[in-house]
Amino acid sequence: MLIRDVCLPDGRQGIDLLVQGGRIAAVAPRLAAPAGVEVIDGQGWLLSPPFVDAHFHLDAALSHGLPRVNESGTLLEGIALWGELKPRLTQEAVVERALRYCDWAVARGLLAIRSHVDVCDERLLAVEALLQVKKQVAPYLDLQLVAFPQDGLLRSSNALANLNRALDLGVEVVGGIPHHERTMAQGSESVRILCELAAERGLRVDMHCDESDDPLSRHVETLAFETQRLSLQGRVTGSHLTSMHSMDNYYAAKLIALMAESRLSVVANPLINITLQGRFDSYPRRRGMTRVPELLAAGLDVAFGHDCVLDPWYSLGSADMLEVAAMGLHVAQMTSRAAMRQCFEAVTSQAARILGLSGYGLEVGCHADFVLLQARSPEEAIRLRAARLLVVRRGQVLSRMAPATATLDLPGRPAAVDWCFPALKAS
Repeated sequence: MLIRDVCLPDGRQGIDLLVQGGRIAAVAPRLAAPAGVEVIDGQGWLLSPPFVDAHFHLDAALSHGLPRVNESGTLLEGIALWGELKPRLTQEAVVERALRYCDWAVARGLLAIRSHVDVCDERLLAVEALLQVKKQVAPYLDLQLVAFPQDGLLRSSNALANLNRALDLGVEVVGGIPHHERTMAQGSESVRILCELAAERGLRVDMHCDESDDPLSRHVETLAFETQRLSLQGRVTGSHLTSMHSMDNYYAAKLIALMAESRLSVVANPLINITLQGRFDSYPRRRGMTRVPELLAAGLDVAFGHDCVLDPWYSLGSADMLEVAAMGLHVAQMTSRAAMRQCFEAVTSQAARILGLSGYGLEVGCHADFVLLQARSPEEAIRLRAARLLVVRRGQVLSRMAPATATLDLPGRPAAVDWCFPALKAS
């Protein structure tokens, strides 16, 4: 495959990209087309590496309304709802919903997902279901699983044993939720136990941490400390960290420096953070998302996750990581050109780095995985939620989409509408 005349996220224009043997063989202007190679005209559109979701819950996806709807819209009611639903789950239903979501993901150019999977069910039903899904989608999507003790590692009597069982079955990342333990002390203890377990097994850590409006919820401090103590630098992610939104600025500055020392990674979840946080406020109401610009300025890897789609916590969503990037941009007020590109990287390259994906990118030797977007730049892709004209993995086309166009019949006006006005799209 040879794709001609595309622009790249770094600003290069008029670039051709040659694919051979499932990898990128050349990236340069005006490449010669080898005999027998399919040539695709990129028409100057943006060629991006695939989208990556660094934080998701695939076991709960598309279960909205089962057994009922979250009426309060709070995190705690969502957790309670999931507790009601778990005993009713069947492996077949979890697999079917997860595969349906993976189809949505591929159509939107999302080819790698890190999904947390609840291990507090003694049956490990969701774990076994998602391990089956992981194997089934492997030809077209990277699915990385996190052993997640949803009910609390120490709060749930069987959580630690089940988490170890899940890791033995092939789940590859250690998860946690210290702020949901019974006490702050138990939360800190759970961080220590889980980080020691990850160090012993040589695994990565991705912990739901301080997902609250409480400025005194400071488990990420313990996570950073344990990361240094156990030499886990570069392998540990703190997800959500919404309490940082409410912390005193002096303490937050000290904490961010500690996190940078520990080479912690961070995943914010803009759609869900802005929906679930601030629920106990009147006005002014807190946004709730963690301090993304400050964390980036300190040199930390920061990604955005979708977190939830049509589940007990969130009744919307469509696997569109450009929607996630757009919400992150607005909530964090990242409106400079450089900051908007950082938001695009938060759902592509930064997320890939946090997951440890090998062969990711648009350089020679990388896997031939990419998305052709109907936009001329990353900023424009976010603004337009650009159509995914072509989705390619290992050099094979997985999905095609017609360009978004419109034809109008207005007296005294041109018949064709420029594609950059998405509100007027007819198709």
